[in-house]
Amino acid sequence: MDDSATRPPRRKRYSGNNPRRFEDKYKEHRGDEDTLSKVESSGKTPAGRHRPIMVPEVLEVLALQTGETIADGTLGYGGHTTEFLRAGAHVIALDVDPLQLPRTTERLRREGFGEDALSTQQSNFAGLPRVLVGLGLTDGVDAFFADLGVSSMQIDDPARGFSWKSTGPLDMRLNPSRGVTAEELLKKTNPAKLQTLLEENADEPHAAILATALAGVSQPDTRSLAAAIRAVMKPVLRLRADAEDQEEKTVRRVFQALRIAVNEEFTALDTLLRVLPQCLRPGGRAAILTFHSGEDRRVKKAFAAWAGDGGWELYAEDQPRRPSAAELHDNPRSSSAKLRWITRLSERA
Repeated sequence: MDDSATRPPRRKRYSGNNPRRFEDKYKEHRGDEDTLSKVESSGKTPAGRHRPIMVPEVLEVLALQTGETIADGTLGYGGHTTEFLRAGAHVIALDVDPLQLPRTTERLRREGFGEDALSTQQSNFAGLPRVLVGLGLTDGVDAFFADLGVSSMQIDDPARGFSWKSTGPLDMRLNPSRGVTAEELLKKTNPAKLQTLLEENADEPHAAILATALAGVSQPDTRSLAAAIRAVMKPVLRLRADAEDQEEKTVRRVFQALRIAVNEEFTALDTLLRVLPQCLRPGGRAAILTFHSGEDRRVKKAFAAWAGDGGWELYAEDQPRRPSAAELHDNPRSSSAKLRWITRLSERA
C-alpha cells in the first residue's frame, strides 16, 4: 500500500557544520549541546541566543545579598538575570521587546524561577519608577543593572533588520509595534538632520557626505542600505590601504546611528539617569554596561554629577572595567564593553 500521501514530510537536512541562514540553524535554536559547544568554541554566539558579558565583574561590583531586590533594566536572553537569581536576589526584569520578553520569561520559569523570585515587565528602563510603584516598591530597590544596546538574538535575526550581514527589512525597532522603521526615518529625514544624527549617535567622521547621499532616499532592505553606504565611501577612501576595513566600519556606524534614533535610545538613557537616584535605597548599587562612546559619555557624566552632589561613592570614573583577555577571545562581541558603577552611601534628602 502506498502511504506516501500520509507520510510526514522529511525534515530539512542540516546544511553543513555552519549553515549561513539564521532560519536554517535549527540545531542551535533547539539547543543541541554538541552543536552549541562547537559554535561557542569558535568564538561565535549560537543562533537565537545571547552570551552575557562581564558576568563575574558585574556580580562583583553589585555584591548582591540573599533577599535583596535588583531591577534588571535589560532582560534580553536572561543571562545576567539568571545569575542574579542564583545569587538569591529577587529580580524585577524589564524589556521593551514584546517578542523576546515572553520567550525569556517562559524559559526562566521552566528553570524553576517562579513569580516569588522573578517579576518580568514589558517596559523601557526609562519607565522604572512607574514599574516600581506598580509593584508597591515605593522605597526603591537595592541594586540596578543595565546592559545597553541590543542583544545577539536581535542582531542575528534578519527579520529584525539590525544587521547588514543578512538581507532583511530595514526595521531596527526594538518594539516592532511602535514608532517608525529605519527605512521610514531615512526617507523622511533631511540631510542636515541626518548629519546631526550620524555625528551624535555614532561619531561618524563622514557624516556630511553620507547624509547628502542617504537622506530622503528609500532603501528597501539592509543589504541595499549597506551597498549605498559603500558606494558613497569608495571614492572617499580610494587612496587608503585599509579602505575595505574603513568601509565596513562606516556601515557599522551608520546602522548604529539609525538604530539609536529609531528606538530613541539616548532619550531613554538620559531619562533613566535622571530618575535612577530616586529608585535606589540607601546602600543601593547601580552598574551599567555600555558599548559605544555616546552611551558611555552619558553614564560617566551622570555618575560624576551624582557623586558631586554627595552621598555617593563613584568607581571607575576614568578607567572603567573592561572584559578580560579570556572573554575577548571567547566572545568577540564583548570587545567594546565598559562597566561603570556607583553606590549610594546616605539617606536621600
